[in-house]
Amino acid sequence: MLSPDPSQAVYRAHGLSLAHPDPSQPPLIQGLSFELHPGLSLLRGGDGRGKTRCLRLIAGRLGAPLAGQIECSLAPADIFFEDPTDPALDAQLASAWLGGLRQRYAAWRADLEPALVEGFALAPHLDKPLYMLSAGSRRKLGLLAAAVCGARLTLLDTPFAALDGRSIRLLGELLQEAAAQRERAWLVADYERPACLQGISLQAEIDLGD
Repeated sequence: MLSPDPSQAVYRAHGLSLAHPDPSQPPLIQGLSFELHPGLSLLRGGDGRGKTRCLRLIAGRLGAPLAGQIECSLAPADIFFEDPTDPALDAQLASAWLGGLRQRYAAWRADLEPALVEGFALAPHLDKPLYMLSAGSRRKLGLLAAAVCGARLTLLDTPFAALDGRSIRLLGELLQEAAAQRERAWLVADYERPACLQGISLQAEIDLGD
């Protein structure tokens, strides 16, 4: 674990409590505190422990928590949390979906796109509507966008799911590079620390329990 500079935190949470989707259940998360800094952080938790809800809160898509304080220096356009697997996007062309994101994220690195299109084997799919792409191809499209968007905070929800071996290796390389970055903060939510990140220094490891 790295020793981050507190002054560089892009997001701080103190004593967060998040409601369970079922209002008859007790809060899903209670008393959670963490900071996100440039580099790579991990949000770990078992099935149903609230990883996605926590990411949605950080992205500003969940409303206010039940309790706790949030300090965030970022505008919505500084946070990447996009999901091309959303059925509501089915009719969009893959290329059009990427085109919309290019307009949204001012620091988009178009120069990096061609290598990632090749690495994720996406070239044959860019002119297809998203409903024609497999879950894995749609996920890879989102990972390409995450890598090049230039957002100051990038949130990835179980990004290794439905990927082929080649794409898993490429994602591992991208995350290892993210761990060394000092301008962009990345937060990966997963059940356990991915194998490719064993031995990699993280800025934070947030544990929601099993």
